[in-house]
Amino acid sequence: MTGSSSHSVRSVAERMSAIVNEFAADAEWEAKYARVIQKGKALAELPAAYRDEKFKVKGCQSQVWLHAELSPEGRMRLHGDSDAVIVRGLVACLIEVYGDAKPSEILASSPNFLKDIGFDSHLSPSRANGLHAMVKQIYLYAAAFDALARSGSPR
Repeated sequence: MTGSSSHSVRSVAERMSAIVNEFAADAEWEAKYARVIQKGKALAELPAAYRDEKFKVKGCQSQVWLHAELSPEGRMRLHGDSDAVIVRGLVACLIEVYGDAKPSEILASSPNFLKDIGFDSHLSPSRANGLHAMVKQIYLYAAAFDALARSGSPR
């Protein structure tokens, strides 16, 4: 599940709203966790080249890899994975929201949707810290790509 073209027509804000609404359909947290796990199972396999130390997210208790690249259209394509089932699902949620978005749009957004879903209060402290580390990494990728675009440098 790298950024697909269906994401292109929806803004990051629209995707954030959609995922909040999707999780709101589940009243119980057991069902929300099942939804997270299902999203992780649907996540595309991470190419072996990205299972490298340089793509590991620091601050995660489990192993998490995140790689970003810029498409010719100037959209950020995200690839990710984790060795933990729930964390893999969280990676999938982040890719669903931020994948195939313009770096400037990512930078202009706030990750409040995570709190709106309830991840801040229902994940263990170590998982919540890891989730915030993943978000921080995505925003760092976006900042780097945005700076390159502004400078006119090649990717």
